[in-house]
Amino acid sequence: MGNEYSENQLKWLGHSKRPVLSVYSPELLEVVENQYKGRDYFVKFNCPEFTSLCPKTGQPDFASLYISYVPDQKLVESKSLKLYLFSFRNHGDFHETCVNLIMDDLIKVADPLYIEILGRFLPRGGISIDPFCNYGRMGTEWEKTARLRLMRHDINPDQVFNR
Repeated sequence: MGNEYSENQLKWLGHSKRPVLSVYSPELLEVVENQYKGRDYFVKFNCPEFTSLCPKTGQPDFASLYISYVPDQKLVESKSLKLYLFSFRNHGDFHETCVNLIMDDLIKVADPLYIEILGRFLPRGGISIDPFCNYGRMGTEWEKTARLRLMRHDINPDQVFNR
């Protein structure tokens, strides 16, 4: 199979030069060719060190993000995802906005069949917030899956002991 996304086209993988990560930077996201087009499978990224800022107080917000998607033609390159997520460290937005923004950016760059993101934010002021968003490509079976997953995603909520 031809690899239309060669390593020469990737800006960040294998390079020691890092971009400046002081502002939200969706242009950091890169993709590579999916070698298993036509096969539905999940890819899951566990991102336990996500940080953003409260847009009102400037206080840091910490979360674990769980990004799962079913690729079509493209895969998200993991180092570019890491750099992209780092770009939120000085970005001020509410938890729900961050999670939806990340999903929108991943849809834009990778055009997955299905994607879902769960953010498990640590509590501030005694409340933790766990936003969940998902998307299934319209006109496919994944559109229906997205609706069902959204309706059932918290049917058996986690027991929260320590966060």
